Amino acid sequence: MADISRRSLIAGTAGGALIGRGAQADGPIRDRDGADILGPRNQAREAQDPFTIRPPRTDHGTMPNLKWSFADSHMRLEEGGWARQTTIRELPISKAMAGVNMRLKAGAAREMHWHKEAEWSYMLKGRARITAVDEAGRTFADDVAEGDLWYFPSGIPHAIQGLESEIDGCEFLLVFDDGAFSEDSTFLITDWLAHTPKDVLAKNFGVPESALDHLPKAELYIFPAPLPGPLSEDRMGGAGPVPQSFSHRMLQQEPIQTRGGTVRITDSSVFPASKTIAAALVELQPGALRELHWHPNGDEWQYYLTGQGRMTVFGSEAKARTFDYQAGDVGYVPFAMGHYIENTGPGPLRFLELFRSPTYADLSLNQWMKLTPHALVRAHLKVDEQLLANLPEGRAPVLPA
Repeated sequence: MADISRRSLIAGTAGGALIGRGAQADGPIRDRDGADILGPRNQAREAQDPFTIRPPRTDHGTMPNLKWSFADSHMRLEEGGWARQTTIRELPISKAMAGVNMRLKAGAAREMHWHKEAEWSYMLKGRARITAVDEAGRTFADDVAEGDLWYFPSGIPHAIQGLESEIDGCEFLLVFDDGAFSEDSTFLITDWLAHTPKDVLAKNFGVPESALDHLPKAELYIFPAPLPGPLSEDRMGGAGPVPQSFSHRMLQQEPIQTRGGTVRITDSSVFPASKTIAAALVELQPGALRELHWHPNGDEWQYYLTGQGRMTVFGSEAKARTFDYQAGDVGYVPFAMGHYIENTGPGPLRFLELFRSPTYADLSLNQWMKLTPHALVRAHLKVDEQLLANLPEGRAPVLPA
């Protein structure tokens, strides 16, 4: 039997399982290699990861797991919403960044809080109001919708509240610049006050202790609250607005357009407040390829928004491993490892690339070969000059099918 084609996936069960067309569906068998599984197995899970159960011949050696699905994360349910996270505890290789997926119904608030880590966010659906105050008493308030970003530097107190929308509130992805981050370690205003003596609070606020009788006795975290009024009413003044907006309209950026798809890059050069996280939003058409490349400025944390994709990561020392991804999955590429992402589904593949860095940077295999003396490249790879002559000299991050 021939090796599985890289574009050989078709939709399987109603639950979205994937099965390799032309591949034996009964186990890890490739041509004459392998054998069927006789013991217990999870066939639905195997169908979602066909290149794990039957890796291509080019995979070799031992690589860490570079995939986690938010579907496997613990769901914290609260009145008005939920949260789930992917951190170093769920994906041990993810030392540089961690992610949280959160849902707020209209009016529900992610209570006033701050973190040791900086917080970057991508709005997945709906609308939310975000507010913050910086160390100089300058204020920030904005309404964000699908495709918008926000960034709150470490230590900056802020809050998020769901607004009325077509989905009753909002859902968003949060990314933090430390893989050991935990939502449970957030500094919450209610938690702080519940653990401060009441007489001290009364002295701090200049009120009698009786004025504090109804303070919550424990954290609220996510809770129902009245819908906010017009945005203008929540722009509080103080010492004026923050000098750099904490929000950004990513989808309004002009993308890098290719025949295979688009790329939007958002780093501190276009979103100045985002000093520790850079991002790219990539869309691949069916069969298109995010070219072979690597990043010289840090690990890559990925979040898959729509579609189905496949990535092979090269880790030097003859090590390589292939993973399949679908919407809701997290991917990870350790620092400087070569990789590609291919759209293996029938529709567009959209995903985020994120880096703990103020700037976005990548290096293209095609461009490296194109701009290196061709005689030297031919001596290495035994290829014709025509191949090298046809490589793009400029930026071509997405290649067509």
